[in-house]
Amino acid sequence: MFSLPDLPSWLPGLPSLEWGSSLLDCLLRGLVGACGVSVLSNLLRVYFFVGCANDPEWRLQMDRLRAQWSLLETLHLAGLALLLAVVGVRVAALVVLEFSLRAVSTLLTLSKGSQDTQERLRLFLLCQYSLGCGLSCGLSFLQEGAPHRTLNLLLSLGLAALLASAARRLRHHVCRLYELHSGQRSCGVCLGLLAGARGLPRLLGRALAVAFAVGDVAAVALINRDFLTTSEAVRFWTPLSICYTLLVIHMQEEQRQNPGMRGQVQTVLVRMGGLFVLLLTVGRWLDLLGLLISLLAELWCLVGVRTLLDLCHMQDFPSQRQSRSSPSQTQPPAPAQPRETAPS
Repeated sequence: MFSLPDLPSWLPGLPSLEWGSSLLDCLLRGLVGACGVSVLSNLLRVYFFVGCANDPEWRLQMDRLRAQWSLLETLHLAGLALLLAVVGVRVAALVVLEFSLRAVSTLLTLSKGSQDTQERLRLFLLCQYSLGCGLSCGLSFLQEGAPHRTLNLLLSLGLAALLASAARRLRHHVCRLYELHSGQRSCGVCLGLLAGARGLPRLLGRALAVAFAVGDVAAVALINRDFLTTSEAVRFWTPLSICYTLLVIHMQEEQRQNPGMRGQVQTVLVRMGGLFVLLLTVGRWLDLLGLLISLLAELWCLVGVRTLLDLCHMQDFPSQRQSRSSPSQTQPPAPAQPRETAPS
């Protein structure tokens, strides 16, 4: 006779419940990735706002950063979370590896100075979708086969939402009260940003390096699990490496010629077009659908950081000028006083 204690023994075995659990896990990973992107975006907005607030000539750009609608920001993050949940793990892994190779190639060609800061900030702004994919891949790899995978993802989402909420509150506080508090010396947060905002890109760079390192390891492991033999893996990785190398060389030339928003859109189209041709030969049909979703997600992220990209392309941005040696900090040496010679 059927009894209640027997209920858990057959419920987990239903295919519909397994499909629903997998869909829930994908949604949770997408939400975690969107929260990570939100933290990065809010901290970058704080950095650019502080740079504009410290220079009276950048009042118009500061007002543009301040005029952000909370409803549009929530809608943007919800759409990004949905796109990250729908895209496949293989396509997300390819996106992470492609951006990592592009970032390493860009950083190796940089020289110290304001141009270095400008290129790093541009990388931070363009890595948002890749960061979401890296977080999703890392969670998928670390939680694979875990007995309480959904519960672990819920805990991860709680921590990510807490960090995203703190970064969002920091941005709202800075946009409303930074000018008042920095002038009155009455807020520790604003005083800390006044003194150490220039070190924020370095801190973000270290955090992103760790996140992408974990994402790259997870991406390689997730792609290699589909290959039964070494020859199959070689047939996949060889054209992929060649395609990525050619894409990186081409994109660096395009960014030098067209550094604006139009050039970034062209770069996204070229990247996704190259991956589309590659996956036509070595991929699956489901991967092509995920690649189209990735194209939409990349353009979605570019729309969200359009104002910050415009500020980053301006050569005389205040925070970039502060990285140089300012005249107030390096005073010219006082002329040597002539020595008095005793009369002989």
